[in-house]
Amino acid sequence: MDNIKSYIEENKERFLEELFELIRIPSISSIAAHKPDMYRAAEQWKKILLEAGADKAEVFETEGNPVTYGEKIIDPAKPTVLVYSHMDVMPVDPRELWNTDPFEPVVKDGKIWARGADDDKGQGFMHAKAFELMVKTDTLPCNVKFMIEGEEEIGSPNLGAWCEANKEMLKADVILVSDTGMIAPDIPSITTGLRGLAYWEVEVTGPNRDLHSGLFGGAVANPINVLCGLIDKMIDEKGKITIPGFYDDVLEASAEERAKLAKAPFSEEAYKEAIDVEELAGEAGYSTNERTGIRPSFDVCGIWGGYIGEGAKTVLPSKAHAKISTRLVPHQQHEKIAVMFKEYFESIAPKGVKVEVTPHHGGHSYVCPIDLPAYKAAEKAYTDVYGKEPVPVRSGGSIPIISTFERILGIKSVLMGFGLESDAIHSPNENFPLEQFFNGIDTIPRFYQYFAEMGK
Repeated sequence: MDNIKSYIEENKERFLEELFELIRIPSISSIAAHKPDMYRAAEQWKKILLEAGADKAEVFETEGNPVTYGEKIIDPAKPTVLVYSHMDVMPVDPRELWNTDPFEPVVKDGKIWARGADDDKGQGFMHAKAFELMVKTDTLPCNVKFMIEGEEEIGSPNLGAWCEANKEMLKADVILVSDTGMIAPDIPSITTGLRGLAYWEVEVTGPNRDLHSGLFGGAVANPINVLCGLIDKMIDEKGKITIPGFYDDVLEASAEERAKLAKAPFSEEAYKEAIDVEELAGEAGYSTNERTGIRPSFDVCGIWGGYIGEGAKTVLPSKAHAKISTRLVPHQQHEKIAVMFKEYFESIAPKGVKVEVTPHHGGHSYVCPIDLPAYKAAEKAYTDVYGKEPVPVRSGGSIPIISTFERILGIKSVLMGFGLESDAIHSPNENFPLEQFFNGIDTIPRFYQYFAEMGK
């Protein structure tokens, strides 16, 4: 492993130039106009993998966006690692809040600033360069396969079917993912759990057209008022979700697990300061880390209706809309929760409006055992680079496809993330510290070495 740091140092400028080529492709999966960019990104990933040393790489079609697959098999008898990443990124709106062009990466203050700098082009690219390093220095100790998809940010609706159709090709001993984060630059951590997700769009319809708010206000139900009232009823005064039966399947964390979670370094004051709020909120009886790691949550992700242009327009709108999500914990089934929410939300609406709930994507939660050989290999790799053993943490986020991998492919995933909370993923001014980027390239080859030594 002595040659890792020297290889990185000799090639770091080239690494950044190649990453920037990938970032410049505006591969936004949720916007139909960017469909051609998804194919550009897929072809770019094919080029990246082949130049890094893959024996073969290919762009596969799905019912939606493409998947790029590549592999290098050095010995079928050796362990195989399947690397998963995604080439799609979130939309950039509101663009006016960006300090730089989101698709023209710049390095400033020791960070890469661009959409996808962290999530997940920067983190995925670390794996390509770590793989290249091992191939070029003849130190690759096991077989490697890559699966780079184009629909993670919209819930991976077609990747499950693609995996089902390509089970033989995707056979591996572990899936390695860098699409999560660390507690802090000097506190490495490995994500051992992800919350599940259920997502809906709600439409509330009142009168058959927009009405004059003076002539009709007070006599006709206002869809925006009604929508706000319905949303307000979804959480009680103790922060609990009111959908009947919502908590029936929740796997309650043991006192022992809660005690381990409490050991993770956390400053509530620093947390509040970082997001500029005076007070935190959530389910009573749980800490902030517990609320985002082992408990479900309910959030309105967007809400609109009526007149929102410049100046005033006294209108009682015909319709109001909202996008709503819940984060779920182990044993909660997103399909079941999707039906429960729809039935409850529509049932409590007043007769003066019509309510339509349309389910969107969802995903199950995931837990990785910390006694897994691959987890132990990751633990040793982080310790080598950061000088301290990583802390196991439960993430509040969701990567729906991870539980799908386990169900379809029968393979556990290890989540070796290098992002930081300050990276502002999904927000304007997304960034990724250069130190974390290069540390990732330093850590990943060490994982391979330890994993190969431990065996399957």
